[in-house]
Amino acid sequence: MMATVRRLLKTFLVFHLLHLSTSIDTISSTQFIKDGDLIISRGKIFALGFFSPGNSVKRYVGIWYFQVSEPTIVWVANRDSPVNDSSGILSIDTDGNLALFESNQTVPLWTTNISVVPEKNAVAQLLDSGNLVLLQNDTGKLLWQSFDCPTHTLLPFMKLGLNRRTGLNRELIAWKSADDPGTGKFSYRIDPTGFPQLTLYKGTTKWWRSGSWTGQRWSGVPEMTSNYIFNVTFINNQDEISIVYGVTKPVTTRLMVNESGFVQRFTWSNSDHRWIGFWSAPKEQCDYYDHCGANSNCDPYHADKFECTCLPGFEPNSLDEWYLRDTSGGCKRKRDMSMCQKGEGFVKVAHVKIPDTNITRVEMSLDLKACERECLRNCSCLSYSSAYGESKGGIGCLMYHGDLIDTRSYTNAAGQDLYLRVDAAELALYTKKGSLSKKTILAIVLVISVATILLVAFVFWLFRRRRRAEKAGDGKNIEFNFTSSLTQFEDSMNVNEPDGNRRDFDLPMFQLSTIVEATNNFSVDRKLGEGGFGSVYKGILQNGKEVAIKRLSKYSGQGIEQFKNEVLLIAKLQHKNLVSILGYCIEGEEKMLVYEYLSNKSLDSFIFNETKRAALDWSKRFEIICGIARGILYLHQDSRLKIIHRDLKASNVLLDATMNPRISDFGLARIFGGDQIEANTNRVVGTYGYMSPEYAMIGQFSIKSDVYSFGVLLLEIITGKKNSGFYLEDAASSNLVGHIWDLWREGRSLEMVDVLLRESYRTQEVMRCIQIGLLCVQEQAADRPTMAMVVSMLGNDKDLPSPKRPAFIATRITNTDENSRGINSANEVTISIVLGR
Repeated sequence: MMATVRRLLKTFLVFHLLHLSTSIDTISSTQFIKDGDLIISRGKIFALGFFSPGNSVKRYVGIWYFQVSEPTIVWVANRDSPVNDSSGILSIDTDGNLALFESNQTVPLWTTNISVVPEKNAVAQLLDSGNLVLLQNDTGKLLWQSFDCPTHTLLPFMKLGLNRRTGLNRELIAWKSADDPGTGKFSYRIDPTGFPQLTLYKGTTKWWRSGSWTGQRWSGVPEMTSNYIFNVTFINNQDEISIVYGVTKPVTTRLMVNESGFVQRFTWSNSDHRWIGFWSAPKEQCDYYDHCGANSNCDPYHADKFECTCLPGFEPNSLDEWYLRDTSGGCKRKRDMSMCQKGEGFVKVAHVKIPDTNITRVEMSLDLKACERECLRNCSCLSYSSAYGESKGGIGCLMYHGDLIDTRSYTNAAGQDLYLRVDAAELALYTKKGSLSKKTILAIVLVISVATILLVAFVFWLFRRRRRAEKAGDGKNIEFNFTSSLTQFEDSMNVNEPDGNRRDFDLPMFQLSTIVEATNNFSVDRKLGEGGFGSVYKGILQNGKEVAIKRLSKYSGQGIEQFKNEVLLIAKLQHKNLVSILGYCIEGEEKMLVYEYLSNKSLDSFIFNETKRAALDWSKRFEIICGIARGILYLHQDSRLKIIHRDLKASNVLLDATMNPRISDFGLARIFGGDQIEANTNRVVGTYGYMSPEYAMIGQFSIKSDVYSFGVLLLEIITGKKNSGFYLEDAASSNLVGHIWDLWREGRSLEMVDVLLRESYRTQEVMRCIQIGLLCVQEQAADRPTMAMVVSMLGNDKDLPSPKRPAFIATRITNTDENSRGINSANEVTISIVLGR
């Protein structure tokens, strides 16, 4: 932060000093400027001179705002050919070109490079618009202008677009960095193919697009509404295709492409003395090009759902990948759809940024109705849309004949309507305007009515049942049938263990009335949290002992088997890094476990909370890592039962008063025989983001499944970031493991260490832990170490093997093989059922 401030102060000081050595607004054959001189536009709006950006010592010729206190460069002449010292001179050369020379060199570093009249007849002038023009002195004829050679900034009344006659393409290209104005990797230009649109590129890959021009705005820029400040002119004819942003009021505004890949518009606030962000893109996941894959729609307005859905008439190319939030395969036509002159029609998808228009057939003479008829006659026409919406009377037709790429939804009246071709069977669910048919509406109303009646009846029956129980019972408001449930539970516990012996089950059973009293009737004030299978409450027994009570929801999916499993396992496990169970309660539909109370709650409440995380220095985090490792090793090897936890994650690690870790929640654990190595299941349970690939995809689990989960957890502890919740604009990978792997290969893995650790860690020790984490998350289970090996690695300084590529590496925004899409898993959701392939 201080370095940034110093850099701004340095730049400001340089600009301020340059203001003191001002000149006129022109350069002629007899009037040149050297480093330290300025020319200033007539109205003192813009200045031109030499500058050094950021921390650089190299010199560039640029244009900036003269009266804006924050140094703001809007154009650079020699962006890729800097002057290495302060000897630069900008002058009119003998050919009449404006040229930049260094020292006594005769070859210019930069020149306007045009054929003009003799040098005495040319003059360069800086205008109040920010445009540097080269004119023929006697006639005033324009020979060259900086507005035709933009860098990273678009000023008012400056054209952006293509001159079809001359081939001149005016585009914005970002700087390489804040210290280097050289040609960067992001460019912003009009794509003239198909129906024109503005597109932001990262290299040759599309990064974001504006959508098509509707006559009033770009369809993908809903903020572009009125002409209150901006007067926009869009030109599309045989000579040129361009857009010009004019201003109707005296405001200082600019549009720029920054080095991080954002298009931004700013306005200057004279009262606050700063630039205020007016608009920026991309600003959310759905803005990134092709975020959901081909033939899909991205809807960011339903936070409780996955933002990607297939368009009507389409289904995911791969259900397994789609379920795992990998949408790189996109969607395909449903296999049973027959769509050529067999009663098919169109379904309307309203208020969207219509798909990429570079593959469209454009018929500007057709209205929307004629467009529908034309598309229906052509069996290869998959959808259509109005080119201009209603802004030009609905005239203008766009027809799509290939995959539909980069569609996204907007709220209210933003966006345009897209009409999708569907077969007769799917069309029966819709009218031609996209609403449900009368028969479908009638059926839905009927179903809802019946369901409502049944629900009311059920609630009434439940109420009567509860009232009878209160009158017949001991006054408590929880009904139970003690005898039958307890007998069923105790009978189910009398089973042979894997070693062939029968064990006595000896664990205290709590009465329901005792639990109700201890939790103040399950008061909200006593609630500690909520997991996948129910809620956890703090309880205070009559003797004053504090306990944690896990109350299983009857709708949770954890039945008598999972409950028995957790009681049986924890009762038989004794280790300082495993949570201790004090008893259980089972009466009627109530199933509860009574644990020791751990005052610091779960690990995730610390490492994912910036305030609490600051209290965990490296030594404490390393102790937690080692404690978790020893606890898993005990489960895998040192206990008399070999146990696979299957749901190891930050929220299932509790911390006692001295911050020692205790592994909890054994509801999903499985017992292995002494010589058993692995097992399969058709019911995959656990939490994506911590789940090993062989378990998530084919239901195969082993001790290496827990090793994978431990590796993810270790990396989360070091970085303070969630694996699947990780998001960084510049990162190629969209999960934490993938990003750390990328940095590891580049020798930069320490960049991901939690900044709150500051100087509390030893570099070699943290590097070793990162390497151990990457060894644990390798894609092949056979490559991962055992927990015995992990504990050994954590306890000594011997050389470690190099890790191989991790599983589930996810990358952002795919358009080429180089940028393949990855998986965005929902880390905090416990998955109940997934059928293995």
